[in-house]
Amino acid sequence: MSGPLVEIRNLRKHFNVGKGQTLKAVSGISFDIKQGETLGVVGESGCGKSTAGRTILRLYEPTDGSVAFNGTNIYSLSGSKMKALRRDMQMIFQDPYASLNPRMTITDIIGEALDIHHLAGSRAERKKRVEELLDLVGLNPDHATRYPHEFSGGQRQRIGIARALAVNPKFIICDEPISALDVSIQAQVVNLLQELQRKMGLTYLFIAHDLSMVKHISDRVAVMYLGKVVEIAPSEELYANPTHPYTKALLSAIPIPDPDVEAKRERIVLSGDLPSPINPPSGCHFRTRCPMASEKCAKIEPPLVETRPGHWAACHYA
Repeated sequence: MSGPLVEIRNLRKHFNVGKGQTLKAVSGISFDIKQGETLGVVGESGCGKSTAGRTILRLYEPTDGSVAFNGTNIYSLSGSKMKALRRDMQMIFQDPYASLNPRMTITDIIGEALDIHHLAGSRAERKKRVEELLDLVGLNPDHATRYPHEFSGGQRQRIGIARALAVNPKFIICDEPISALDVSIQAQVVNLLQELQRKMGLTYLFIAHDLSMVKHISDRVAVMYLGKVVEIAPSEELYANPTHPYTKALLSAIPIPDPDVEAKRERIVLSGDLPSPINPPSGCHFRTRCPMASEKCAKIEPPLVETRPGHWAACHYA
């Protein structure tokens, strides 16, 4: 690993939901992703993980903030320059059923990116490249003429991975790529992603809510709550020494495959429901469910500070 490949600074994404209301999906997140690493992003459903990923790739235009890829602010680019940069930044979507066009063959689904970026000089070269990509992700190249409905969920996700790899990207956002798959298939897809990372030097932003899987694949983990990053640390460090009360609660929910240890362990149960991102609490967004909350938490929003080397948390009492 070297310096940061992607630098995210004060990124915000708000949606106008009518009646003068604004949904604050992402509320000022900042972090770096180093060349060759996997940064895991975890949190409850609705915390802004997927919106952050799509805004980083500029599938959504940001409300505020910047994303620099190799030192270039992608929000300042337009036209052919943005199109050229899209080759370096790709996405694997959550739902392998919804993200593949049912009217297109696998050859055309994967080959479309080759056509857009003019990466194949002839039909024969295009066909050969599609077959190479299918082989790379563990699928039979002879099946390239089939349609998405003829494949299982795990196979479709492999097709989605092949499509993302078609343009030789440097950075891939994996938006919960295993959550729609059977448990028996999930490990195969994660192992494939790790193998591809080693072969091709890829950098991942891996979005998920399965904390044990994130620990397995990630070098560092960022925890999100209601549009904000509340803790970020190396994977082993975060799981061994969580400092934010929300992270502690999330980790206490992971089952331990030892009945004796599991029976003695105390589960942290959060009170109340996740507040609405349309009207988030003042100060610390987590204070309405936090057992440590005080008056200070209601008045002052805690900044993300380094509590120990490489370990950052946004809590007055971290």
